[in-house]
Amino acid sequence: MVPAQTPLENSEFSLLSVQELIKDPNITVPNDYFHPNQEPPKLLNGNDHFRAIPTIDLERLVSEERSEFELEKLEATCKEWGIFQLVNHGVSSSLLEKLKFEIQEFYKLPLEEKMKYKIKPDDFEGYGSLAGSDGKLDWGDRLYMITNPVNRRKSHLFPELPSSLRNTLESYFQELQNLSRKIFGMIAKNLKMEVKEMEELFEDGMQSVRLNYYPPYSKPELVMGIIPHSDATGITILHQVNGVDGLQIKKDGVWIPLSIIPEALVINLGDILEIISNGLYRSIEHRASINSEKERISVAFFVNPRFDAEIGPATSLINPENPALFKRIGMEDYVKGLFSRKLNGKKYLDYMKIEDGECMQHN
Repeated sequence: MVPAQTPLENSEFSLLSVQELIKDPNITVPNDYFHPNQEPPKLLNGNDHFRAIPTIDLERLVSEERSEFELEKLEATCKEWGIFQLVNHGVSSSLLEKLKFEIQEFYKLPLEEKMKYKIKPDDFEGYGSLAGSDGKLDWGDRLYMITNPVNRRKSHLFPELPSSLRNTLESYFQELQNLSRKIFGMIAKNLKMEVKEMEELFEDGMQSVRLNYYPPYSKPELVMGIIPHSDATGITILHQVNGVDGLQIKKDGVWIPLSIIPEALVINLGDILEIISNGLYRSIEHRASINSEKERISVAFFVNPRFDAEIGPATSLINPENPALFKRIGMEDYVKGLFSRKLNGKKYLDYMKIEDGECMQHN
């Protein structure tokens, strides 16, 4: 699940991909794509060195002998960063290589082949470009699909993908489902909430995937791969498929470019986890920048509660000394509210907060 953006089916550019657009070296880039007033990133030591985010070792995290230190590190990271890179995660290098090959092959398909999966009017799933809150288009192509529960899959999307891509994605989804269970279990342990409460929220939950292709552009400061936002998820698992950096986070009021270890998976906390933790953990605002020379390919896997679940602060965390800071809402209504809004920072999370007057009524 990603925060809502608006399909531009009526725009002449919505039928083009950025990948197709840049094939003509003499093309004048349409104004729809320009983001000239974006906040510049804060470079480390005034140069182009990107900053590394905290690293969590999953093998240590699940080890009976070595977990204590790693759990403390995870706790501090969830509070202070809301994002980390996960190593020794158990997803095989061969599967990641296969995934890389299949996604690259998909984006090599002729445009007419990819347009079979185009975003339909009044929908948000499919292939194409989307507009953010300012009406501007992302400098990138994406294929976004709900993948779980299986009965929620659109018949013209995942089931119709090339079989080799579909099979590889299925294997990848299974690995990430297992991985997310472990992560949620460790987070529940740190929060001192009932592990069963966390498991019941996310078991067979809403899951979706976004395959991203960001072409290079000679003036990357004028375009944006995806505009600033926090994910409205439980967690998001990001893989930088071809190893090209571009992820930036907003920390302490400034934008920081990140450097990710090859084959590490990036785990970022979403708004739902901030709600569940009653504000103890923070979702991270982030954006995708463009490389001036290289294409960037990534795949984001979004993990959310069941559609019939109720989202709100964990009941085991709420007491008179720690009142609820967020509303309780059904997952179906949460998703409808999300996709009725445009992508814009952490605005949807702000909507979920209990106002002072409401808070008094809950006490």
